[in-house]
Amino acid sequence: MRIALFNHKGGVSKTTTTFNLGWMLASKANTVVMVDTDPQCNLTGMALGYEGPTDLEHFYEEHPTRNIRAALSPAFEARPVPIAPVECFQVDQTRVPRLYLLPGHIRFAEYEVTMGIAQELSSTIQTLQNVPGSIAHLLEQTETHYRADYTLIDMSPSLGSINQNLLMTSQFFLIPISPDFFSVMAIDSLATTLPKWMAWARKAATMPVFRDASYPFPAPNLRFLGTVIQKFRPRGGEPAEGFQRWIDRINNAIAQRLIPVLRDNGMLLPDEVYRNAGMDATYSLAAIPDFNTLIAKSQEAGVPIFALTEGQIGQTGVVLVTTLRNRDNFMQLFRDFADRISVLTGHAVAI
Repeated sequence: MRIALFNHKGGVSKTTTTFNLGWMLASKANTVVMVDTDPQCNLTGMALGYEGPTDLEHFYEEHPTRNIRAALSPAFEARPVPIAPVECFQVDQTRVPRLYLLPGHIRFAEYEVTMGIAQELSSTIQTLQNVPGSIAHLLEQTETHYRADYTLIDMSPSLGSINQNLLMTSQFFLIPISPDFFSVMAIDSLATTLPKWMAWARKAATMPVFRDASYPFPAPNLRFLGTVIQKFRPRGGEPAEGFQRWIDRINNAIAQRLIPVLRDNGMLLPDEVYRNAGMDATYSLAAIPDFNTLIAKSQEAGVPIFALTEGQIGQTGVVLVTTLRNRDNFMQLFRDFADRISVLTGHAVAI
């Protein structure tokens, strides 16, 4: 099951969500491949424990073929070799032996122009016909190689052609959101953009130039899983009043503007599937508050918040007790989140 985490607004914790959700799904005996398609490569750094550009430079020197840009170069650079599965990295073989990373590349954005040209249906030249279907082919090859139950795609915050391609060749998508004005605007933007992208994908899948390519562009079959609202301060177990007002506005924008558009374009699951996953009309998969220092500690340790040990937390006494309680609350949030994903994608019975 290929799930894209997408929002063209930045700063909504897509990478943190991908890492934590991937780890939790893997801890539930699923094989998970996390794919870093953001040129910032934050997921790659988080999963492999790298702290800056220098670490990444050394990584590319030592493993020149083990990243998404190199894997797609046969299509984007017309190299006379077929696209093959990426040799992914195991994130933590001891604690989650079935969690893998397909690393990103800081120069992946260089392929944006080529993809944009290739996706212009009326002007595509023969040498570019393999480009639009290449990403889906690469991911499918890698998924098959690792027998992946889930592929999670951490996407960049843009409305560029690569994101268009990634989203339209995924089976599911979710939208990470932060409670602010710009997220409301982003929902309005997505309500306009997604139908255009779906119309393009349906047309592309029927065009002979793409259908008969070495890497055919697949017919789209994308479904919306829901939203993940994050980065709010809790008070008494609920979002503080100021944050709740923005959450209400976001939920209203989703219900009134996004959901009708998704329904008209066949991008929703049946209503009973959402109900079976314990979701209501807000389509909320999870509401995850800001746990402040725990986020920083998890990034330092290279593990999710819920996997932090007492030694990694580095506290004592009453402060440690409070922190452990917050950690365990975070674990329950992501357990529920992962269970909903399992139900929505057909991997589990109703919760």
